[in-house]
Amino acid sequence: MTTDRRITFYHAPNTRASGVLVLLDELQAEHDLHLLRFATGEQRGSEYLDVNPMGKVPAIRHGDTIVTEQAAVYMYLAELYPEKRLAPMPGDPRRGAYLRWMVFYGSCVEPAVVDKSLGRDGAERSRSPYGDYDSVMWTLERHLAHDAGPWWLGESFTAADALWGNAMHFLTQFKLVPASAAVTAYVERFRARDSFVRAQQRDAELARQLAA
Repeated sequence: MTTDRRITFYHAPNTRASGVLVLLDELQAEHDLHLLRFATGEQRGSEYLDVNPMGKVPAIRHGDTIVTEQAAVYMYLAELYPEKRLAPMPGDPRRGAYLRWMVFYGSCVEPAVVDKSLGRDGAERSRSPYGDYDSVMWTLERHLAHDAGPWWLGESFTAADALWGNAMHFLTQFKLVPASAAVTAYVERFRARDSFVRAQQRDAELARQLAA
């Protein structure tokens, strides 16, 4: 791996990539921003498909290494800056929970809420990657109400919060996750964080630049 930690971040405002802005701020990570104009289909052009054949964001390039998929991007960035302590490393007792929750979001929550938002039933439970929507929501509620501390893994903010906080911010706005007392309290703590406020301001300015 290159010793230069500067990365290129492929981003489009108001997308799944917006949470990466929070993590970049928390890490004070050196980065170049590559904006994609989704309105013109730039994400489906051959140049970007060489980066991510799925035509989705976020994605990052670090030297010759390309990383796509939300959880992988968050984990890679957090481990690139170990001194910031946003990723529990091997040997840390939180490591297993960290990996579990980073993967749970994309493998269970996203497909569950997409099916829910489209008003369609998922596959039968034995064939579904997430079981069923109610089980996914119960798992989240149980974690936030009984297992978590102020942050997703306990007392300290981690990359898991950059992912989950931003996701829950949007999912509760669109009423795709029930706004229980535990969920609402977590989202409010996340929204109050300086990195989130700055990321929202930056994303809004980037959206204005693309619209100009």
